[in-house]
Amino acid sequence: MPLVSIIIPTYNRPEMLRLTLDSLGKQTFLDYEIIVVDDGTANNLNKLLCEQYNQVYYFKIENSGGPSKPRNFGIKKSKGKYLAFVDDDDLWLPQKLEKQVAILEDHPNYGIVHCPCKVINTLGEETSEIIGKPKDEQLKHGDVSLKMIGRFTLMTSSVLIRKTVVDAVGNFNEQMPQVGEDTHFWTRCSFNTKFYYLSEPLVLYRIHDSMSKRLKGKYFELPYYLNEVLNETYRKGQLSKSQYLQLRNNIIGRQLKEMPTGKIKTFIRLFKLYPFWFLNFENVKIFIRAVMN
Repeated sequence: MPLVSIIIPTYNRPEMLRLTLDSLGKQTFLDYEIIVVDDGTANNLNKLLCEQYNQVYYFKIENSGGPSKPRNFGIKKSKGKYLAFVDDDDLWLPQKLEKQVAILEDHPNYGIVHCPCKVINTLGEETSEIIGKPKDEQLKHGDVSLKMIGRFTLMTSSVLIRKTVVDAVGNFNEQMPQVGEDTHFWTRCSFNTKFYYLSEPLVLYRIHDSMSKRLKGKYFELPYYLNEVLNETYRKGQLSKSQYLQLRNNIIGRQLKEMPTGKIKTFIRLFKLYPFWFLNFENVKIFIRAVMN
């Protein structure tokens, strides 16, 4: 059985998928399988493409409109001790798997290893931007359960995770909107295992010209789902009352960032998250700044 299962959700862009598969084929670590899950593309171009590669298993499912269901299908089909996810327009640098597998093999008390990403444009040209790299690396390393929620997420294409962690926390949420489901998943993982932050960028993350417009307002519902995670974790006794209150304020702060989506809409959602959100001075300052802009 392969040590690593690489799961790629894809939909109707075989030209991008080919570039992704080519980058995986250049890995210096070879003990892996690739599971491509096609989210209902109308033609067979993805299937014909995958047949040209070794170690690639192709599946097509009914269109779900988002990455969660294809990823969960890939998890079900996976055989590896470790799982990796890569979007069908991102690329890996050759030593990505080799370095991350070595870390998890050498550090059994860590369930996840992740890294920052170099940004490439639509044409595949590298920019000077690096995302996922904090000023203080300790923010994303070790036990991040009290640092993550409402503040940051992981770059999904950069992660290598133990299958046992996925078994413990469950699959990606298929009821969520099309964006934010990865943040929800990694946040749940943060309450289950430690994260190893590898500071070297080993992924090329593609940003398309239309991405900012397409994603505008799409994260509005995310704080609601993060609040569900927080409440469930608190009910399990994994957080003290003070820790719970601190993290709830982080979620409220995250909701306040959605003010440009709609001031009244956000105002109503704040009271649903916590009726007395305005008793926190920092929240009030953020709210006033957002209203004034």
